[in-house]
Amino acid sequence: MIDMSLKKHHFFSQGPILIVLAAALWALDGIIRRSLYHLSPVVIVFYEHLIGSLILLPIVVQTLKKEKLTGKVLFNASIVALLGGLLGTLFITSALIKVHFIAFSVVFLIQKLQPLFAAGSAHLLLGEKLTPQYIKWAILALTAAFFVTFPNGNVNLDSGSGTLVAALFALGAAVCWGISTTLSKSLLNTVSHQGGTILRFYLSTLWALIAVYVLGQSAALMTVGTFELSRLVYIALTTGLLAMWIYYKGLKKTEAKVSTILELTFPLLAVFIDMVLYKTFLKPTQYLAAAVLMFAIYRVGKLQNSSSK
Repeated sequence: MIDMSLKKHHFFSQGPILIVLAAALWALDGIIRRSLYHLSPVVIVFYEHLIGSLILLPIVVQTLKKEKLTGKVLFNASIVALLGGLLGTLFITSALIKVHFIAFSVVFLIQKLQPLFAAGSAHLLLGEKLTPQYIKWAILALTAAFFVTFPNGNVNLDSGSGTLVAALFALGAAVCWGISTTLSKSLLNTVSHQGGTILRFYLSTLWALIAVYVLGQSAALMTVGTFELSRLVYIALTTGLLAMWIYYKGLKKTEAKVSTILELTFPLLAVFIDMVLYKTFLKPTQYLAAAVLMFAIYRVGKLQNSSSK
């Protein structure tokens, strides 16, 4: 009985499962953010990280006292916060604005290049090997993600004059988030997932505050009312802080190249949420691609489990 319970506990503590769970929470993020469309993206980024930082305040001192916070660690954490916490979010939001928030446009196609940047940077910076097995399932996952997002493989390019600029913003988001995954893995090799989460939130808050003033949005900080604040608190508690806590706990036990494929759970679930809540129904090819994507994600997770034995 004891052995069985231990095995069950070990199974549910596996990194890939936690990565998928975090990605599922991120998929829910768009539901609440739709009501904040009137706020500046940098203001949203600042407040969600500030609120998360305040929630973490009671454990900051006792957690960071246990960490070896060298100059290299703090520099790495600050770059993670800059790329993943601030720039990636600002870039993808700016891309969507440029195409007037048209769903499933070229923006999402380019953003799906993120795993390529993550795997490439993990290979160069962390020495993670890109085995033939990994490459095979990664290509299948990326291809399936493309067909999940675009019905019958038809990409919507008719989104106005802002398409080229939007594509560049989306490419910037893919680069930032991809490299951030690798640097986060590097950070978690030296600090706990609790310490990594704290550093990311506090440093992202600092970067976002600087960006607010650089972009001339300081006056917009005062326009956030009770309605917006309640939703920002909800984001910070769930898809922000909780998701990042779970993600970092999973990433600590998972290779960066594997994590970035598992994160494709996010666009997969987002499509189904769009269908259920907003009556945007899928084409037959999307259902088929979704099944293939789930299978590819499962196989990539198996590769991580086998390599860790």
